[in-house]
Amino acid sequence: MIRDQRKVTIMIKMTWTVQFLILSLGGGLVGRAKNMLGMKSPYSEMDLPLTETGARSAGVETVGADDDGGSSSRLKEKKFSASDFKFGFGRRKVDPSTLGPRVILFNNSPANAANRYVDNHISTAKYNVFTFVPKFLFEQFSKYANLFFLFTAALQQIPNISPTNRYTTIAPLAVVLLVSAIKELVEDWKRKTSDKSLNYSRAQVLKGSTFEDTKWINVAVGDIVKVESEQPFPADLVLLASSEPEGLCYIETANLDGETNLKIKQAIPETADLVSPSQLGRLTGRIKSEQPNSSLYTYEATLTLQAGGGEKELALNPDQLLLRGATLRNTPWIHGLVVFTGHETKLMRNATATPIKRTAVERMVNLQILMLVGILLILSLISSVGHLVVRMKSADELTYLYIGNVNAAQQFFSDIFTYWVLYSNLVPISLFVTIEIVKYYHAFLINSDLDIYYDKTDTSATCRTSSLVEELGQIEYIFSDKTGTLTCNMMEFKQCSIGGLQYAEVVSEDRRVVDGDDSEMGMYDFKQLVEHLNSHPTRTAIHHFLCLLATCHTVIPERKAEKPDVIKYQAASPDEGALVEGAVMMGYRFTNRRPKSVIISANGQEQEFELLAVCEFNSTRKRMSTIFRCPDGKIRIYCKGADTVILERLHADNPTVDSNGYRR
Repeated sequence: MIRDQRKVTIMIKMTWTVQFLILSLGGGLVGRAKNMLGMKSPYSEMDLPLTETGARSAGVETVGADDDGGSSSRLKEKKFSASDFKFGFGRRKVDPSTLGPRVILFNNSPANAANRYVDNHISTAKYNVFTFVPKFLFEQFSKYANLFFLFTAALQQIPNISPTNRYTTIAPLAVVLLVSAIKELVEDWKRKTSDKSLNYSRAQVLKGSTFEDTKWINVAVGDIVKVESEQPFPADLVLLASSEPEGLCYIETANLDGETNLKIKQAIPETADLVSPSQLGRLTGRIKSEQPNSSLYTYEATLTLQAGGGEKELALNPDQLLLRGATLRNTPWIHGLVVFTGHETKLMRNATATPIKRTAVERMVNLQILMLVGILLILSLISSVGHLVVRMKSADELTYLYIGNVNAAQQFFSDIFTYWVLYSNLVPISLFVTIEIVKYYHAFLINSDLDIYYDKTDTSATCRTSSLVEELGQIEYIFSDKTGTLTCNMMEFKQCSIGGLQYAEVVSEDRRVVDGDDSEMGMYDFKQLVEHLNSHPTRTAIHHFLCLLATCHTVIPERKAEKPDVIKYQAASPDEGALVEGAVMMGYRFTNRRPKSVIISANGQEQEFELLAVCEFNSTRKRMSTIFRCPDGKIRIYCKGADTVILERLHADNPTVDSNGYRR
């Protein structure tokens, strides 16, 4: 009996030790383990300065100015941290703010390679061979249900405590983990496949005096690449030249900032004429660039070219930077120098590691699991107390059980664990396997749903992870910053007022002006507007109104190679596009935009408006103003905007027309 008591005591101590280790999974021990395995949160460069002098070494950091207001800085040594060790699972990341400017040489691959810049390989996969097991287990055992079953399975391995078979819980738990692991591996394999397809895309890289096809993964810092229309940029490039005059090109950045309107980029004049491979092959010089950072809208660098036996330094800015993730549009080709590759591109700098996300359903299930565990613990306590009371009352009658020789306290705690195992079926382990299978099937239904398929661009819905699909059904509020997110947002030019006369696309008979009498209340249609443009007293006002619609905007004309006469207008907002389309209806067609001019075709005659200054639209001014030197040599300002700000700036003698048709 003494041996049995010692055995029970040892088992209880082992059980408490197992419980302590399990409960410690959510504490600092796991945090240290994550750091050592390279699983900690990645370094964020959001607040880094754009350039650094390199004065600081990797082992010290600037704390701040002296308290006396002097310009000197206090330096302190970085403390030792266990997270500095990766144990082979990852390499230590260097803080880019501790490095000086990046110097990139033209047509000097060996010198650029000596700097050991990162390659152009990217990976968005969640796991690799070494991190799958620790990451997966950490994610799974952060769920309370799996922790509960793990603890119960540990109790079942103790013969004197468990009244059931030792594999009763651990086998179903292994099945749950296996199903989850298969789902995670399948989804991560899809991400790896997508990454491989992108990494093995083809790019044209300058080799000597010709461009050769090269895989994206082999594009290196310092390479000069050629990108053609409708192709994405393989890395972050500095624009050197393009097929358009003055080194102009148009790009789409929808994958970076969500904006579908085209943006203008322009090479500096000194490199804009480098249009042939032979010219690029003879180019000598260097670029002193800022270190990689996550700012999409800033860039600082200097370009040094050999000129006339000396060197000429030229400043570069964001207008010359072409980011990976953007696509070349409406431009046959461009030449660019690679400055950032792979995970050092601004696109990847903004792609943080995927955190462990919890859906509303999972949080609710976790709460219910805690409630069930609480009920289970209460039942175990009640049963153990009842067992203790019965044993104490019956000790004299049941002498053959040697109850009196058993330590009551030890037996009480042993009973708690025994009843814990007996009542563990309160938490349904099959529920979680079912949830995983349902989520995966739900993701499959989303991917194959024709109701959310957009046939115009052959775009279907893509569910990249099945772990969050139920969140779509938990949405309560949608905050939208503009129209078009929830509606088609298609605008058409329907009506205008010029010189006190109203014009509309369609005019009902009861509102139409009869016999051309301007003194009568009524409206004209657009055909009559074109007639008034030739002979009506308001023809000058009509001409300037249509010129304003055709020139005062930020719209970019886009042409397809197979249909060069068809122009598609890329506008930042639907109303701007509608106004330009309205001018086209009246014979004033916007055809081309250059850095310092806008070209339109007015009734078949091409006219060029020299752009002198622009005051762009913003929420404070609520209007846009442009100053042009018009074809007749006169300088005019065209202004458009909200009626509240335009009307108050009109001269008192200018006639206006209310929407109800009455002139005032």
